[in-house]
Amino acid sequence: MKTAAVILAAGQGTRMRSKTPKVLHPIVGKPMLWHAMNSVKVAGTEKTVVVVGHAAELIKESIGEESATFVLQTERLGTGHAVMQAEEALKGKVDQILVMYGDMPLWRPETLRMMIETQEQNEGPMTMATIIADDPRGFGRVVRNSSGSVLAIIEEPQCTPEQLAIKELNVGLYCFDADWLWEALKRIKLSPKGEYYLTDAAEVAVSDGGRVMAIPIQDHAEAIGVNTRIHLSEAEAMMRQRINHEFMLSGVTMIDPDHTYIEASVKIGQDSVIYPNTWLRGDTVIGDDCRIGPNTIITDCEVGHHCVVLSSVLEKAMLENYVDIGPFGRLRKGAHLADHVHMGNFGEVKNSYLSPGVKMGHFSYIGDAQVGENVNIGCGTITCNFDGANKNKTVIGNDAFIGSGSMLVAPLELGKNSITGAGSVVTHDVPANSTVVGVPARIHTKGKNTKAT
Repeated sequence: MKTAAVILAAGQGTRMRSKTPKVLHPIVGKPMLWHAMNSVKVAGTEKTVVVVGHAAELIKESIGEESATFVLQTERLGTGHAVMQAEEALKGKVDQILVMYGDMPLWRPETLRMMIETQEQNEGPMTMATIIADDPRGFGRVVRNSSGSVLAIIEEPQCTPEQLAIKELNVGLYCFDADWLWEALKRIKLSPKGEYYLTDAAEVAVSDGGRVMAIPIQDHAEAIGVNTRIHLSEAEAMMRQRINHEFMLSGVTMIDPDHTYIEASVKIGQDSVIYPNTWLRGDTVIGDDCRIGPNTIITDCEVGHHCVVLSSVLEKAMLENYVDIGPFGRLRKGAHLADHVHMGNFGEVKNSYLSPGVKMGHFSYIGDAQVGENVNIGCGTITCNFDGANKNKTVIGNDAFIGSGSMLVAPLELGKNSITGAGSVVTHDVPANSTVVGVPARIHTKGKNTKAT
């Protein structure tokens, strides 16, 4: 059978007290709507339709119009009315409709797959998920008859005192027979609140003589819905815990997983160790046998194998293998450190390539530069790359020795095996095998340097 997903994301989310649409608030680095869409995709649905209303264009732009079919609910007339908006996009094209909410980001693909498979075996038109809980969190109550069959779902505001005491809760996850759903939605009656409730489909199914299957969900965390910032923090904590557990089961060590923050798109290799208060964000990839943290933020970076990053901040950078940084290092966009590069404390690199074996001392800045193999960059070295209008390039040849406190005024090229004396201000190119000293720097010796001077 073919199954499509309909995700309801038209609400304004006023209780979030935010200018940002509720479904775009991030959880572990991705909008909560992204998590819902990813789960239905992994579960194997053929097509996803997202029903939008408030801030529709912003939602489509943020999520990507190519990622789903977006349909507009121009009037907010309830959840039943919202699902009706998907009829044109789906009628006659699929056998089943999985319906869920965009502000419930924690549904596992395995749970969604179970819902789909249960409805495939259900002779009735509808399968729903429930939980048994003392705290209703505003969910509707599931009313059963004496034989245990589902009779109806009653929204909390319409519950009698007896119904409010029911502990089986409807958590807003359904799978319907598609042909039946489109016809049944037209028979839902207007509620006292002036809305068409999707939950009333259960009564329609029962009146048709159909069976409503109810699946109890054991992991109540999956059913966390986000209506306030408090709920958002709960969902964030649960998703972070889920991600960290999966990494640890795959061979990654976390010293303190409760204080380790890893976003959904990150990849980490086996036998790497992540220390506390580390944030791995965006499209970051960490190789095998690395040591990351503590107190480190890495965003959209590629880190090779056997690297050590201590108390540093990296963004849009690349580290090859056996690189060590920190403490208090900073890699900015375009930094590329090759094998066996060492970068000491309080160093910064931006838009530069450091070749294999470079040793970069502490308190140095390298920007818009190409640094050759086995170069030694002394403490306090600065590439003066910006002249007020343009970013200029510095090229340092293999085996050069840059003395402490050198200022390299770009554009500049230092030849192979060249040396700058401590405190030099280098404003002109330096030939290979030469030593320059002074302010401004002048050639002190020419010929074969031994680095003993």
